[in-house]
Amino acid sequence: MKSVTKIFIPRDTTALSLGAEDIVFAMKEAIQERGLDAEIVRNGSRGMFWLEPLVEVDTPEGRVAYGPVQQEDVVSLLDNGLLEGASGHPLYLGKTEEIPYLKKQQRLTFARAGITDPVSIEEYMALDGYAGLKKALEITSQEIVDEIKASGLRGRGGAAFPAGIKWQTVLDASADNPGNRYSGEKYIVCNADEGDSGTFADRLVMEADPYVLIEGMTIAGIAVGAENGFIYLRSEYPVAHQILDEAITRAMNAGLLGNDILGSGKNFHLEVRLGAGAYICGEETSLLDSLEGKRGMVRAKPPLPAIKGLFGQPTIVNNVLTLAAVPYILDKGAQAYADFGMGRSRGTLAFQLAGNINCGGMVELAFGTSLKELLDDFGQGTASGRPMRAIQVGGPLGAYMPEEQWDTPLDYEAFAAVGAVLGHGGIVVFDDQVDMAEQARFAMEFCVEESCGKCTPCRIGSTRGVEVIDRIVADENRDANLRLLDELCDTMEFGSLCAMGGMTPNPVRSAVKYFADDFDKPSGRS
Repeated sequence: MKSVTKIFIPRDTTALSLGAEDIVFAMKEAIQERGLDAEIVRNGSRGMFWLEPLVEVDTPEGRVAYGPVQQEDVVSLLDNGLLEGASGHPLYLGKTEEIPYLKKQQRLTFARAGITDPVSIEEYMALDGYAGLKKALEITSQEIVDEIKASGLRGRGGAAFPAGIKWQTVLDASADNPGNRYSGEKYIVCNADEGDSGTFADRLVMEADPYVLIEGMTIAGIAVGAENGFIYLRSEYPVAHQILDEAITRAMNAGLLGNDILGSGKNFHLEVRLGAGAYICGEETSLLDSLEGKRGMVRAKPPLPAIKGLFGQPTIVNNVLTLAAVPYILDKGAQAYADFGMGRSRGTLAFQLAGNINCGGMVELAFGTSLKELLDDFGQGTASGRPMRAIQVGGPLGAYMPEEQWDTPLDYEAFAAVGAVLGHGGIVVFDDQVDMAEQARFAMEFCVEESCGKCTPCRIGSTRGVEVIDRIVADENRDANLRLLDELCDTMEFGSLCAMGGMTPNPVRSAVKYFADDFDKPSGRS
């Protein structure tokens, strides 16, 4: 009996925004009209966004890719041997795994992204899924935490704090809190409020491989004795919300979540909570306030959330990529993960290429590759065809890096040494037409819009920052206002409660330092 040929069409946000649903409709119609033995599988994206919608077909030699596909291409694809993986169509890309952009990556966290139906537990488990959880159930809580510490995993949300130290703190913290109705509880909170410019790796995990996050959070709960977890999801991610809810339900039904996980006697319950649409809620204490039903306001620290977090109880707050790295570490061992990377930056990071760039997408690599190598090997130049001029790494609070810094290794300490940050791995490219005075102004204006308003340096400093930059560009007392801007940045950096105000000076100072000419003319760059 002839087997049914599988055609893979992604269901993630990027592919959907580019017409994937229309392709599915057209493909189903054409398959039915021709009486073909084929079925459509809705997988996740491979992260090669410039090729989306990417259509793949299963062949005896492996998956073969075509892209970017539009609805009107469906008939010609079938006419030219799509089901056989034939090479006669202009959109033919060859074997998916051999596409250089994908082949040159080192995928640990994203090993399954784009390969499986994201909500199929069977497909997830067939590719080593839940092996880490099974191992975690066989060892003690302390041994789990020791593995995380030995791996060198650091928080992937931006602060890069050692995850194992945070877990150890929560494990050691007492949950007894007399007078608190939540006394005795510990919590796992996933920060999925991905709001940095040019970032989408968290969304890609949740839409392409949600079980790796669910498994990572379950392992965290077992490690520290927490029986409840929450995914604080950005409200602008409806597709991720739908996929996560379905995956959580399926995991519950399979005995992989809820009470008595896999007959171990361990319990862990998980639910998704939608964010409040505020950038500041990406800051962990503001997130916790929002999760409790309050307005998202930054808390003073100490106490740390690991001691007094959600509802006043010990809480692990990690971002998606941090928790999604955990199953690999438990399954393959701490050393296997630590073998990737350099210095104190171990493992891999998902670099997200965006902005004015030809080949935008997600690239998972071990720490240590230079920024220039990443852009040359994967980015393939600007979309405009003009020279690159500035690159912002680490979101809207990251520095603008000039060409002389592009040889910097992608490593937390190396970036800190040149006054930059890796952050969440978002990389936004600008060509030589960018007005860097306008970008500096945008950084201050962004802080005005997104500040929670709790502390004066952030709330008032950013407002004054916009005004001062406007005076500099208008050539009003330019030298005096440049000094004032520098002093204002000092006040924000050292006086703000959190990174929102404390890091806004990064893009401003870098723009002034490395692109001073843009501040010389009243009209900005010519």
